[in-house]
Amino acid sequence: MDSSELNKYLAGFLATCFVVMSIAIVSDAIFAAPAPEKPGYAIEAAEGDASAASGPADPESALPLLASASVEKGEAVHKKCVACHTTEKGGANKTGPNLWDIVNRPIATHEGFGYSAALKEFSQGGTVKWDYEHLDKFLTSPKGFVKGTAMGFAGVKKTDERADLIAYLRTLSDNPAPLPEAAAEAPAAEAPAGEAPAGAAPATEAPAAENASTPAGEAATPAAPAEPAPAQ
Repeated sequence: MDSSELNKYLAGFLATCFVVMSIAIVSDAIFAAPAPEKPGYAIEAAEGDASAASGPADPESALPLLASASVEKGEAVHKKCVACHTTEKGGANKTGPNLWDIVNRPIATHEGFGYSAALKEFSQGGTVKWDYEHLDKFLTSPKGFVKGTAMGFAGVKKTDERADLIAYLRTLSDNPAPLPEAAAEAPAAEAPAGEAPAGAAPATEAPAAENASTPAGEAATPAAPAEPAPAQ
C-alpha cells in the first residue's frame, strides 16, 4: 500500500470522526434538557404524620343526632330502600327482610328470610341485635361492617341523613325503643353553663340545722352540761 492510499484512509477516518462529533454537539444543543434548579411538583410531608399512617378516620357516629333527627326526612331517605324492603307490620320479605320492629331485633332472625352466611355468623346465633350502634355502622357501609354480606347497598355516608333514617326506622314499631344514651345526653351537654337542662328537677335546699331532719315525735338529744372549771 503506497502512502497516497494510506492518506486517503486516514483522511476518511478523520472526516467521519469530525462528522460524528459535529452531530453530537448539534444534538446536545438542540435536545439538551438541563435539570431544573427546583422541582416543579415537590411534595413535602411532615415526618411522623399520624394521619397519613393511620389511614382514613372512622365515620362520625349518628347517635348523638338522633334526639333532633327528622322522621320525615328519614322517610325520604328510606325511599332508597323500598325496592328491597317492606316496612309495614307483617309485611312480606323481598330481596331484603321486612323492617318492622327492626330496632333491637336479633340480627339474621326474621322469619322466612334467607340470610347470608356472613350475617348469620355475625349475629352469633341471634345474640347480637340491631341496636342503634349496629344500625349506624351497618347503614354507613354494609359490606365494610359485615364482610361477605349479600346486601349490595353502598350505604348512607352523610351523618345527618343516617340519623334521620334511623329515627324513621325507630318509628316502625308498636313500642319504639328508647333513644340511646348518646342521643339523650346530647341536649344536656349543649346547655349553657349554669343552666339546668329542660325537664331537670330543681335542686332542693339543705336543711338549716341537723334537728330539722329529726322525725316528728322524737326529741332531740339534750346537750351534755358543761363541767365546772377546777378550783385554782
